[in-house]
Amino acid sequence: MDAQKLKVRQAERRKFRVRKGIRGTAAMPRLSVYRSNLHIYAQLIDDEAQVTIASASSNDKDATVDAGTNVKSATVIGAALAEKAKAKGITKAAFDRGQYRFHGRVKALARAATLAGLICTGLEDKVKVEKAPSAEAEKKPAKKKKVKV
Repeated sequence: MDAQKLKVRQAERRKFRVRKGIRGTAAMPRLSVYRSNLHIYAQLIDDEAQVTIASASSNDKDATVDAGTNVKSATVIGAALAEKAKAKGITKAAFDRGQYRFHGRVKALARAATLAGLICTGLEDKVKVEKAPSAEAEKKPAKKKKVKV
């Protein structure tokens, strides 16, 4: 089998394996991410009605980024999508990473959307900790590790 065809088949299998457990509704739509070499796209999808509720991409006319090839632009797109979702009254979404690993641009988009108010991953607990560190953590001094020579 041709190597390129094999890569495409493996990507399709990953995509279907990830999406088999995710279903978007009107109250909690699916946040789908597509990443190309030049741009990044994200959309909120209601699978029951088969309609896209909101979308944002680095290819939009009103996008403030030049290209979607870095983490910074993915962060901007995630925040923009969260703002559009808030305007429509959506606070939660099921994150669909598709065939991509949850790191780099995909992770930055999800984290930015969560920070902007659209809870789409399990990061909201970590975000609360980052925003407001506990008073006990400030009182305890850091322990020094003993190094054996």
